[in-house]
Amino acid sequence: MADQISNQIKTTRVSNAVAAGTSDIDSSSVDMTDFEGVRFTVAFGTITSGAATTIKAAQSANDSSWNDLLATAITVADDDDNQLAVLDIWRPKDRYVRCTVTRATQNAVVDGIVAEQYGPRLLPTTDDTSTVVGREIHSSPAEGTA
Repeated sequence: MADQISNQIKTTRVSNAVAAGTSDIDSSSVDMTDFEGVRFTVAFGTITSGAATTIKAAQSANDSSWNDLLATAITVADDDDNQLAVLDIWRPKDRYVRCTVTRATQNAVVDGIVAEQYGPRLLPTTDDTSTVVGREIHSSPAEGTA
């Protein structure tokens, strides 16, 4: 059971969908205590031509004063509608990490941001129950009614 990836990650939705706009979006932070890394997946909707959109990561020792992490910015093109951007941070130096989507010039829709923390000190992991409805893990299931 420990070999299945769901037992080795903690999944948290760190930002809900945000309508078209040009304001920055800061995700909720994740506490990296007992985890080695975190992968943020940002889902985009429609991005208006001419939009200047990027994602980046920041860290904080106290969950309030944030510092960008060097070279973590990913540029999202204005024709990257309905695609994902993935940002993976391994062994951040501070306890808390978050993802920021910067939106400028034209509208960009963000369908949500999910954080997956991995490299846990204890197995199996548990998901954030306030943002994840449930987790099922199956090994070689038989065919039949789901």
